[in-house]
Amino acid sequence: MARKDESPLVKRLLGLAIAQGVLAILFGVLALFLPGLTVALLLLFFGIFVLVWGIVSLIMSLSRINSHGFWWLELVFSLLAIGLAVYVLRNPVDTAAFFVVVIGLTFLVRGLIDLIQGLFNKETEGDDRTFRIIVGALGLVAGIIALLHPVSAGVAIVWIVGLYAVLYGSLIIAFTFKAQESLK
Repeated sequence: MARKDESPLVKRLLGLAIAQGVLAILFGVLALFLPGLTVALLLLFFGIFVLVWGIVSLIMSLSRINSHGFWWLELVFSLLAIGLAVYVLRNPVDTAAFFVVVIGLTFLVRGLIDLIQGLFNKETEGDDRTFRIIVGALGLVAGIIALLHPVSAGVAIVWIVGLYAVLYGSLIIAFTFKAQESLK
């Protein structure tokens, strides 16, 4: 139970948790109903982001040739970033397979951490324990599926990510409302 002086901060954090849950659900719905568009936009935005990042870094490194001792390090990074961006934008299928592996590993590790905390952390009690066990199990299942079928999963991994996001967002909102009730 939160003390009275912590209550405003806790209430703000709970509000942020609800916002996170809503955003997760919106992303999940988008991924479930427009999986191809979700992957294509993700790769396009990532490629453009890295390209702009590389160009800006290139300009900055060249402008620091005489004034900064490690200008060449930023130059190397910027050229690598530009090369990566060109590769991502020209080879979206290979890049998508790599992203599926990264997503699978992320789900697997996060799921394992949540499950271990839910099962073995003595400080975790009640609803928080239940939440961590459920989300951890979901993460493990999603991660295993993604890693077992990274290339052939294609659109299916986006559905898995979407379903995970909807379930995760729903659980965050449900447990946050329950936590808010306990503060009253």
